[in-house]
Amino acid sequence: MVVTNHPLASAAGAEMLLEGGNAIDAAVTALFALSVVEPMMVGPLGGGTAHLRLADGRHTVIDALGTAPRKARPDMYKPVSTELARRRDVEGRANEVGPLACAVPGALAGWCLALERYGTATLARAIEPALRYAERGFAATPYLVDCAGDTAKDLARDPELAALYLPGGKPLAVGTIVKREDTARSLRLIAEQGPRALYGGAIGQALVAYMAANGGLIDAEDLANYRAIERTPVSGTYRGFEIIGPPPPSSAGVHIVQMLNLLEAYDMKALGFGSADATHLLAEVMRIAFADRAVATADPAFVDVPVARIVAKDYADARRRTLRMDRTQDWGPGLAAGESANTTHVTVADSFGNVVVSTQTLNGVFGSCVSIPGTGLTANDYMHNFDPHPGNALSIAPGKRVYTSMAPTIVTRDGKPAFALGLPGALRIFPSAMQAIVNMIDHGMSAQEAAEAPRVWTEGGVLELEPGISEPVAAELAKRGHRIARVKRIAGGMGIVAFEPDGTLVGAACWRADGTPVGISGGLARPGVRFAG
Repeated sequence: MVVTNHPLASAAGAEMLLEGGNAIDAAVTALFALSVVEPMMVGPLGGGTAHLRLADGRHTVIDALGTAPRKARPDMYKPVSTELARRRDVEGRANEVGPLACAVPGALAGWCLALERYGTATLARAIEPALRYAERGFAATPYLVDCAGDTAKDLARDPELAALYLPGGKPLAVGTIVKREDTARSLRLIAEQGPRALYGGAIGQALVAYMAANGGLIDAEDLANYRAIERTPVSGTYRGFEIIGPPPPSSAGVHIVQMLNLLEAYDMKALGFGSADATHLLAEVMRIAFADRAVATADPAFVDVPVARIVAKDYADARRRTLRMDRTQDWGPGLAAGESANTTHVTVADSFGNVVVSTQTLNGVFGSCVSIPGTGLTANDYMHNFDPHPGNALSIAPGKRVYTSMAPTIVTRDGKPAFALGLPGALRIFPSAMQAIVNMIDHGMSAQEAAEAPRVWTEGGVLELEPGISEPVAAELAKRGHRIARVKRIAGGMGIVAFEPDGTLVGAACWRADGTPVGISGGLARPGVRFAG
C-alpha cells in the first residue's frame, strides 16, 4: 500500500513495489517523484523526517532536517513583534522569502541514507519515475495552481519560478503540462553521483555561488559538514496501544504522547466526536503541549530536552489537576525553560513487514521562492522555523537543527502495527495527528473517516474549527471562553495505512491535498503451478 499526496507519486511508489522493491525503496521513489509533481512542497533542497518500522520489528527515525548555516546568528533578523501569533515575523520577511531564509538542506542526504541502509533498489532506479515526469511533463492540478496563485507575489521575484508557474504574469491553467528540464538534469546528476552531487558537487557549487552573490549564508563548508542522523523514536501508551513517533528536534513524538496521556483520564468515546466537551478537551491539551514545547523542545545537541518527564504519566496527572471543563485557561509551561505550514507526506507498507511514514518539506509554499539557477531546484525557507528572538530554546545558533511539528507516527498493539499516519501542515501537524489517533482508538473510526474528520486547532488564543464542527458546539465553546475562528481547513492531506487482523492493508487519504492510496493485491503464481490446458 502506498499513500502519497499526488497520484503520480503514488504510482511511482507502487511501480517500485510491483518490481519487488521494499517500502523504503517505494517511499524514496515517491519522494523524488513528489519533488517534481508537487514542487511547492518538497524537493532535494528541503528537509524532513522518516520513521521506519523494519520487518524485524525495529523502529528508527532518520532526521534530515535543515540546519542553520555556520554564519547564522541569534540576532540576524529584526523581529517586529513578541505576540505569540506574530513571534516569528521579522522585517522584510527575510526569514521567509529570499536567500537569507535558506537553511542547509537535508532532504537529499536523508533519502539517500534511507535507501542505502534499508532499501534494495539503486538510487538511479528510485529516481527513474521522477526523471520521467520531469522530462515528459505532468498536468498541473488545481492544488498546484492554487498554491501558485497564493504565492504569486513572491514567485514573481524569481525569474525561473515565475516562468514555470506564472506564465504571462498569471498562475498557469489547470491541466497545463509542466516540463522541468533543469530539474531533470539535476536528477540525472544525483543518479550518477549520489548525495555528493549536492554536498560537494556541481549542484552544491551552484547553491553556494547563488548564496554568495545574493546575500545568503550557506557556504561549501556547511554542505560538506551536513549529516542526516538516525535517532531512537519516542514512545508511550494510550488505552493499550503503543504510540511511536519522532524524537526532538521534532515536537510530535513527545507532545502527541503528552496530549494522549492527558486525555487518557477522560472517556472520550462517551463524550462523543465533535461534542463541546470533547472539543474543549482537545483544545486544552493542545494549549498545554504548546506551552511546554515553547521552552523545552528543540535540537537536543543544543538544548537539554526533558523527554522522559514530558511523556511521563505522572506529569500528565499534575498538569491535568488544574484543567477545567467549564472554561478555557491561559496555560504556561510546566517545565523550566531549557532554552511550516506546507509539507508533503508518504505512508508505505510492503509485503515483507516494512513500514515507512515520512514527512518532507520546503517549509513554506515554494520554500524561499528561490530557484537555484541551472539546477531546477527550489531552496527551502527553514530559517523561518527558528525563533528570531535571541536567548530562547528555539533561537538561532550556528549548526542548530530546526525544530519541526512533523509527526510520522506508527501505532502498534501487542507488538504488531495497527496503523501508520502522517500529514503536512506546519504547527498544526502533530495536533491533527493526535486527533486522528483519538478518532481511530476512541471513536472507532475507519482510516478514511479519521483522515477526513473535521479538525480543531489552537496554540492559545484563537480556537480554529473546520466547517464540520457544528454551530451549537461552537457557541458552547465560546461560552467557555474560547475565541472561535472558522477556517476552511486545518493542516494538510493525511495519509493512513491501517493493518487489519486478517492481513489486509487499508489505505486512506483526504480531501485536503491530492492524496491517492494505491493498493496492491494478488501477485505471482504459486511455485510449481503449470498450465494444464
